[in-house]
Amino acid sequence: MNAKPSEQAELMEDPNALLENALIKEYLKEKGYSHEDLKKLPADLVEKLMKEATQYASLKMEEVQARAHFINDLHEDASSLEK
Repeated sequence: MNAKPSEQAELMEDPNALLENALIKEYLKEKGYSHEDLKKLPADLVEKLMKEATQYASLKMEEVQARAHFINDLHEDASSLEK
């Protein structure tokens, strides 16, 4: 990851930010771009790509959260049966 020191500190403090950044990178890679490539592209294309990438990351993060809640609910249900 080529983040600036202040960005790295922020990412380390917020695990969700780290995941979001990884998902944005994943989306850009699927589209054939990297963060470095964005510097060479027209501003309107960069804005479009980043909007799509953040929407993708947001949806994926919601999916992860939903799965985590589901698993937590399963564990709670199973533990209540053991009592």
